[in-house]
Parts: sequence; C-alpha cells; structure tokens
Amino acid sequence: MDAGTYLVPVAGYGEPFEITVPNGWFALDSKSLGKDDPDHPAEWAVYITLWPANYVSKDACTWMGALSDVGPSAEAFVDAMAAQSSAASSPPAKVMVGNYSGFEFDHSVEGDVDINACDAGRLCIHSESRYTCSRWYSTPGERETYRVVDLNGQRAVVAVGHIDESINPELMREARVIFDSIVFKSDKTS
Repeated sequence: MDAGTYLVPVAGYGEPFEITVPNGWFALDSKSLGKDDPDHPAEWAVYITLWPANYVSKDACTWMGALSDVGPSAEAFVDAMAAQSSAASSPPAKVMVGNYSGFEFDHSVEGDVDINACDAGRLCIHSESRYTCSRWYSTPGERETYRVVDLNGQRAVVAVGHIDESINPELMREARVIFDSIVFKSDKTS
C-alpha cells in the first residue's frame, strides 16, 4: 500500500478510523496490516489488527468449546483478557483514542506454557466466533499491545504486535508509531 493517511470504514462500526502508514506495509486481510523483517524467517514480523473480539477463553491453551461471550463493553473485554490463564496481561491504563475513551494493556504468552500441547497447537487469545479461534499465538515470544475503545456502547479492539523479541527494534518502533496514529472519528467535540 502507498504511504499516507487513510480514513477507513470498518464493517460493523459506525465510526471510521484514521491511520497513517509509511511505505512498505501491506494489508494482510480486511482487518490487518503487516510488515516483514527481512532478517527474520517469520511472515507478519510486526502487525496491526482491528478484529472483532466477541469471545475470550478462560484458558488460552484449552479453548476448544470454552470461548465465552464477553459482551460489548471495553471493561468486560479487558477483565476477560486479564483473567485468561496461559497468557498474561499488564494492568490496563486509561487512554483516549480520538474522541473515545478506552484502555491499553500488553498481552503475551505466560511463562512456561507448552503451546504445542494446547488445543490445535495454539493459544487462543480471542475470537469473532464461539466455535473457532480468530486470534492466536503460535510462538512463546508473541506479544501485543491492545487498545480497547468504547465507541458509544460498541467495543473496538486494536492491537499492535510482533512475533518475538528478535524483530528489528526499528521495525517495532515503526509499528508503534502507526498504532499511535489510529484515531476513531466522530461528530462529537472533545
């Protein structure tokens, strides 16, 4: 995709979001952007996602048949992620994203979890569906920073992440700048 600032409508949300992207990033699907690190073998070395996250498992490792609807509030999602075993969350901080309030926190694989022993060989972090996993970790070094925003009673979940700590730090900083550029637009005044 070309470098620039984009106003992006998102299916299911009344409010579009604005994002500024430099050269070299590509759309992974309708909900994600990514950039590869040429010195790292993994695809999606760094990524930014805006995925519906309606279901969260109590244990990210044993998630099949155990994804629970967390409702539409930002607080409910943050609480469910914080309580999720086999993964760890930092305490949430209150943030503003454009005119909207929300929370920011880090989420990662918990200590010594053997991901290969988990359901389907992955940690299911959250999902759009009760029956399949939409967002998972497949390596122990995966880490994400989430912003969970209340869009007038509807929750938006945006994340920036990387595969592991060996990713070029400049690329991780670039991803964070893009993540920080995201704002939801509305007719409300600040």
